[in-house]
Amino acid sequence: MITARAYAEVERLTRRQARNFAYGIMVLPREKRRAIAAIYAYARRVDDIADGSLPADEKRAQLEQLRAGLGSAPGEDAMFVALADARVRFAIPTYALEALVEGGFQDLDQTRYTNFEELRGYCAKVAGAVGVACVAVYGSDDVERAETLGIALQLINIMRDVREDWELGRVYLPQDELSSFGVTEEDIAAGRTTAAWRALMTFQAERARVHLQDGLGLLRSLDGRSALCVSTFAGLYRATLERIEARGFDVFDGPPRLSALTKLRIVGAGLRR
Repeated sequence: MITARAYAEVERLTRRQARNFAYGIMVLPREKRRAIAAIYAYARRVDDIADGSLPADEKRAQLEQLRAGLGSAPGEDAMFVALADARVRFAIPTYALEALVEGGFQDLDQTRYTNFEELRGYCAKVAGAVGVACVAVYGSDDVERAETLGIALQLINIMRDVREDWELGRVYLPQDELSSFGVTEEDIAAGRTTAAWRALMTFQAERARVHLQDGLGLLRSLDGRSALCVSTFAGLYRATLERIEARGFDVFDGPPRLSALTKLRIVGAGLRR
């Protein structure tokens, strides 16, 4: 009964905080859907700490507690109760969950990325690790493509959230690419959608698509409903990327949002395949 209540809580959190994620997992069997929601709840906790308003020392302490919690009894925390059960049922690798915490620490220590190699390493922690954790639930051992798919989704998030990240003092777009395309951080601060900005973002979009296509090779190792879940995630993010492009890469007045109808159409398209 305690475990059931814990799963209900992480599913509520997922529906409230991650609507794209919720639409993706709705096609999964109940046991898998609940496990993915538990993974999301853990990742959300990391993000909330790293992006919150607490002093840096307190953030570090809380992130350490999250990491330590993976090796101890879950207590009464619904997130840890659900995650502990999911880890037993699906052998979710501890190293992937620990990588999420490392990504949280990195957000406290690093606000700029010299080149894409640096950025990709960060994306592997905060999003690739989610893919690796989830692929255990899906029932595949193709962790390489699962990580690549997670990185692809994070690259789209970075494009979508340029303004939000700037307000947090972070610029994830690689510094060498900003320089190469002639875009300055002053341009980002002022929200200038210049020809140089559009060229830079076109380059980012193409790289995200390459990662997305590579990551979708994961589908070959999944059963029908897990494959539908993953293809739905990909479809939702692809639609977001297309919206960004259609706006001329103007993400400064807020990121584009997909309507509930659009999301249901994407789910429905997958079901008809």
